[in-house]
Amino acid sequence: MSTHGKAGAPDEKPAWMQHQERGNLFWLRRMRWLSLTLGRRVSRLLVFAIALYFVLVASSARLAAQAYLARCLGRTVTWLDLYRHFLAFASTIHDRVYLLNDRHELFDIQTVGTDALHKLQAGNQGLLLFGAHLGSFEVLRSLARDQPKLKMAMAMYPENARQINETLAAINPRAMQDIIALGKLDAILAIHGKLEEGTMVGILADRTSGPDQYLTLPFLGAPARFPTGPFRMAAMLRHPVYFMAGLYRGGNRYEVHFELLADFSVEDKRGRDVLVRETLARYVSALERYCQSAPYNWFNFYDFWDLKHRDHA
Repeated sequence: MSTHGKAGAPDEKPAWMQHQERGNLFWLRRMRWLSLTLGRRVSRLLVFAIALYFVLVASSARLAAQAYLARCLGRTVTWLDLYRHFLAFASTIHDRVYLLNDRHELFDIQTVGTDALHKLQAGNQGLLLFGAHLGSFEVLRSLARDQPKLKMAMAMYPENARQINETLAAINPRAMQDIIALGKLDAILAIHGKLEEGTMVGILADRTSGPDQYLTLPFLGAPARFPTGPFRMAAMLRHPVYFMAGLYRGGNRYEVHFELLADFSVEDKRGRDVLVRETLARYVSALERYCQSAPYNWFNFYDFWDLKHRDHA
């Protein structure tokens, strides 16, 4: 396997889609009411119980979390590690209620690497923000809603878009207006239009929900496969691409990080395939660093390294 990895044939259905994420709109609405009525400090007591429930009951997610944490922590994983992992996940879901209802004063949010983004935005330059299922994307969205000059949209795959739209409608219907569903014929045109308007368009680039070509790259000590679709789209649209991560640091603290992966608006004669491979390699390297910096923030609760299973998914 080369440094840049090896490409695979398009896969029809990724493994993560075989593990439907748990959710119930009725309980989301009840949780929203409870959270906003009782306040974050009191309703957060339920979050500790919910995390314990998932540790004890969600066996497949627990095994996946254990495998990931062993790679990331480099030691034997304890029950406390597993609980901290699920607690971080439950906490970001709980905080989403407040972030989507503009209760930003409840949180201590630090930002790193925003100067370059502000310069691009001041020049009405659109850009792509590539994140992962790491930490909280709602923190980033809340920053954009806090600053009227920052325009933010989210592009995601149809199944994700449907689930997210249903979730957002249960929490705050006003938050639904800036989501673009990928996979449709007009999706690229919609993203292009947003970028030309100077909008930041976010994409969770660590997994996909339809046919795609993958590159196999080293990630936390073992080969893992990453979709190339978002990166090929970025090269075609010719805009800057930044890595983004909204890391949950415990309590009410978040850190939002940005770092440049590639600027496709600058002419480069080496060819699109080379640029896509290099940018994806930088993305994976950044993702690995942030996982190691905040190990309990990884929310892909399936075997991300199971290449054989994913090849036949």
